[in-house]
Amino acid sequence: MTTFRRRVAEWRSPSLRRATLWVPQWFPKTGVFTSCQEAAMAFPHLQQPSFLLASLKADSINKPFAQRCQDLVKVIEDFPAKELHTIFPWLVESIFGSLDGVLVGWNLRCLQGRVNPMEYSIAMEFLDPGGPMMKLVYKLQAEDYKFDFPVSYLPGPVKASIQERVLPDSPLYHNKVQFPATGGLGLNLALNPFEYYMFFFALSLITQKPLPGALHIRTSDCAYFILVDRYLSWFLPTEGSVLPPLSSSPGGPSPSPAPRTPAIPFASYGLHHTSLLKRHVSHQTSVNADPASHEIWRSETLLQVFVEMWLHHYSLEMYQKMQSPHAKESFTPTEEHVLVVRLLLKHLHAFSNSLKPEQVSPSAHSHATSPLEEFKRAAVPRFVQQKLYLFLQHCFGHWPLDASFRAVLEMWLSYLQPWRYAPEKPAPSSDCQARCVSERWAPFVQENLLMYTKLFVGFLSRALRTDLVSPKNALMVFRVAKVFAQPNLAEMIQKGEQLFLEPELVIPHRQHRLFTAPTFTGSFLSSWPPAVTDTSFRVKSHVYSLEGQDCKYTPMFGPEVRTLVLRLAQLITQAKQTAKSISDQCGESTPGHPFLSWLGFCSTDTNGSYPANDLDEMGQDSVRKTDEYLEKALEYLCQMFRLSEAQLAQLTLALGTTQDENGKKQLPDCIVGEDGLILTPLGRYQIINGLRKFDIEYQGDLELQPIRSYEIASLVRMLFRLSSAINCRFAGQMAALCSRADFLGSFCRYHLTEPGVTGRHLLSPVARESAASRARGPRLSLRFLGSYRTLLSLLLAFFVASLFCIGPLPCALLLMLGYLLYAVAMTLLTERSKLHQL
Repeated sequence: MTTFRRRVAEWRSPSLRRATLWVPQWFPKTGVFTSCQEAAMAFPHLQQPSFLLASLKADSINKPFAQRCQDLVKVIEDFPAKELHTIFPWLVESIFGSLDGVLVGWNLRCLQGRVNPMEYSIAMEFLDPGGPMMKLVYKLQAEDYKFDFPVSYLPGPVKASIQERVLPDSPLYHNKVQFPATGGLGLNLALNPFEYYMFFFALSLITQKPLPGALHIRTSDCAYFILVDRYLSWFLPTEGSVLPPLSSSPGGPSPSPAPRTPAIPFASYGLHHTSLLKRHVSHQTSVNADPASHEIWRSETLLQVFVEMWLHHYSLEMYQKMQSPHAKESFTPTEEHVLVVRLLLKHLHAFSNSLKPEQVSPSAHSHATSPLEEFKRAAVPRFVQQKLYLFLQHCFGHWPLDASFRAVLEMWLSYLQPWRYAPEKPAPSSDCQARCVSERWAPFVQENLLMYTKLFVGFLSRALRTDLVSPKNALMVFRVAKVFAQPNLAEMIQKGEQLFLEPELVIPHRQHRLFTAPTFTGSFLSSWPPAVTDTSFRVKSHVYSLEGQDCKYTPMFGPEVRTLVLRLAQLITQAKQTAKSISDQCGESTPGHPFLSWLGFCSTDTNGSYPANDLDEMGQDSVRKTDEYLEKALEYLCQMFRLSEAQLAQLTLALGTTQDENGKKQLPDCIVGEDGLILTPLGRYQIINGLRKFDIEYQGDLELQPIRSYEIASLVRMLFRLSSAINCRFAGQMAALCSRADFLGSFCRYHLTEPGVTGRHLLSPVARESAASRARGPRLSLRFLGSYRTLLSLLLAFFVASLFCIGPLPCALLLMLGYLLYAVAMTLLTERSKLHQL
């Protein structure tokens, strides 16, 4: 460190800087210019190269991580902002990685304390909200430096809007767009140091792909996740006010950014001049409007950056286009991304709920209310709600149907329950009262109605397509049912739906506020209390702002959703029965069965009985958990939608719960049509999820069926050629023998003909036609001699005969005689059964 400071001091010496170009001694001497004159002649466009930046770049290659951070701390303390601003963009990129994902940076998303404790502690101390890096940010902030950020790396809707010369809705981008000069490469945002740092920090969650070895790292233990939590706790405090910026300058803390005048106003670009101008004027940040709000400009910036970078990847127009099955996904979030967003939502609820009771009511608002308190009240509805709704809609519609959806589910449920993050503790009364959702949350439920109702319908659609026998899927259904069945919550949701579906009352002094509500055909003559009108307006504004003016609302407690709930209840009942069937089947199986089946003493099911399932791997404990989750989920659904025991009994009866052999032989749900059995939607669901199945067997030419694992492939092929030659040579004689009406004809027919179509299982219409078209004459089949079981049985018979001093030839004659007697008996039984059928 002493050598580094000495070199820096030498470089800062004016006489030495005028004389020569300082080059670090670790630089290779070949090809390095030794004087400013030579450098200027070679690179005339570099009038003042940053030697500090060059030395730090060299250190990043040659020095260990701890030493580099120590050097950076000293540089931040000793150098003025004029020299630090040249290294700031490089330093931010070296920490968080490049925007294109090529440079990884410090790889904070994979850095864990228990794996790399030293590097973890150094990085967390350096990037802490009160650490050296943030001190550098405030040092540059005080000098009003600006840094260019390319628009091309912004989320899709924002990038498209700016490229079309339309001002985005978020105040974050106002007065920051810099249009390129003639020959420029693209649009840029002119960001202050705090914004630039937070843009890179937030985008690194999306642009930086985790390394292959980091697939099993727990997100909540990583440095990035913990830094997000620290920044939220620092800039969005639940207690007290936001701490002032740290500054080493004697002048005190750094000021907030001053309002900038745009280089080229948006209103001058010819598209919707009036509307753009209005938007530009009406969406100025509160920093420019109220000097008292200077204390929270960092809090507003932090929240807006996080919401824009993590949630604003879908617009309302994009969401409506995504309803088409041919729509191409523009952005796919990861499970880690969702977990970080959930952390943001949980902290925002705690931040918003930290308002004092006398400040929660809008009537308590006064000019004495601090900007931080106003920000707490407006943070969720103004900045988060719409973008989160579109984000969740995309996840519900496009996330894979597997257990990873649990992350999205818990993020959604965290947002729906702000009372879980309220500072007050529930009263120590009865359990029912402790779990009851207080009426104080009714405004939140009403102003987030679609978050509850529309997304609940989306979850029902997913649940109807998943395997509920899986414990992980059963747990997700249980979690949703438990949250929505909380006492008083269903009544609040139903009240919100009633307010939305009520005819709209136009009050003259509020007509200018009805910018999101379409006209209704109902009567406007009834006199409603103003409070109801205000509440109804808030609900209608919420729905129309998220879904558009022409939305078609499906009530959560209407007949359509009730039908889906009944289907889900039916599938829950079926899943419980299937889990029990799998459990019973696993209990019946013994280790000796496969060997006995291989020997031929037990039937071999080549098609399998049930597909692989979580229960096969986790055992009886999973069966118990699945049954418990589904039982409680069914109970909660009955509470929410008031399903009676009689309705559940009808569902059970319609499901056909009387099963043959403990449910193993029951066919999928079908109806009888003109061409045979037709699967119902329930039957298709049962087949897809392995709940029921048809008994499928090979229906083609038995000689040409695939070679089984218990057969010798070369021997089977050789026997097929031999039998084909015999059948071709003696086809006429075999047909004549089988056409005889005496016992010899019956004996030949038993051995030389295949079973008829009626002797097999049910066939589809196509299979019946193909089977009828390929009717064959009598023929000999020797394929049974290619089976391991047959050969082993013969060897075993010869071995047992040798124990009784019976030679191979006498043993073969005895076997042939025994089979002849068996064949005669089977021929007589076959003929007698045919006579009974006639």
